[in-house]
Amino acid sequence: MTTERILEGLARRDPVALARAITLVENQHNGFERVLSHAHGLLGRGGTRRVGITGPPGAGKSTLTEALIQRFRARRLSVGVVAVDPTSPFTGGALLGDRIRMESGSLDPGVFIRSMATRGAQGGLATTTEEVADLLEAFGFERVLLETVGVGQTELDIARSAETTVLVLVPESGDGIQALKAGVMEIADIYVVNKSDRPGADKFRQEVEVMLGIRRGNAFRHISPHHPAPPRAGKGGGGRGRTGQGPADSQWEPPVLATAATTGTGVDELAAALDRHYAYLQASGTLAERRRQRLAARTRAVLERKLRRWLLEATRVEELLALRLDEVADGRRSPYDVAAEILDQVKAGEGGDATR
Repeated sequence: MTTERILEGLARRDPVALARAITLVENQHNGFERVLSHAHGLLGRGGTRRVGITGPPGAGKSTLTEALIQRFRARRLSVGVVAVDPTSPFTGGALLGDRIRMESGSLDPGVFIRSMATRGAQGGLATTTEEVADLLEAFGFERVLLETVGVGQTELDIARSAETTVLVLVPESGDGIQALKAGVMEIADIYVVNKSDRPGADKFRQEVEVMLGIRRGNAFRHISPHHPAPPRAGKGGGGRGRTGQGPADSQWEPPVLATAATTGTGVDELAAALDRHYAYLQASGTLAERRRQRLAARTRAVLERKLRRWLLEATRVEELLALRLDEVADGRRSPYDVAAEILDQVKAGEGGDATR
């Protein structure tokens, strides 16, 4: 299918054209940037909401995503899903089993699910994941869900790719403090303790709430005191800390929700929390700022990709590396010397001949 036919199919809202467009973008074949430029002109018009769902393997993210799809479809909202699986560093392959776990959603014409591999990309997202999300938004999906594995220090890109980030944890994640390392504490807008029907779920949820409270300076506000404090005069009853719902609240306090995705327990509460967070983003002006930051980061990423491709293709870097590899391996030259040599050639306009 040519680029022209893909664009015509996208205008007709043809799912086949959408699938071909995604393949074109994912593989960065000729015409992919033209398709993305066309999609960019359609962004921000349909009220699409992007939700990132991340967490450790086995947390039940795909099952929870499928449950959310069902809730959105019950409200007659169309849903696009990008499910990102890590690529094997040894074989380059990925299981891409999310469509199997979301079987009911994959059969719905109002749902489009695409599995992708990270292909070695850092940050838990494939390099083109955000661009595929753009295609889904431009196609008209009202909810775009980005699901990825990982809650490590480097798996933070999803927080920059979605308006709302959901971190899914499970009671058996281990020690709650270890589960919430410094970087992870910053990424989520909503925390979910899934499989909450398992032993230890309540204790783990409380640990998460305390850890989040330590960051905010009100660590134990969720813990019921043995003796309730008397009401403060003029306050209409003594609430401990902010509720996250009053008009005086100036910032979002991430809730910690309990769900059991296999039975649907707590999924309605999660969907409601997503709505509340989006309303907060709109009212506070944060939504526009987040989208602006996302586009700025995207522009830099596209520039870096173009520069990297130009450097590898126009300067014949691989050939120069092959010529210098023995010297590097023998310790006669360092990787830094070789890199400096390449850059010197580029600066001198000699990058087209790597053999001199």
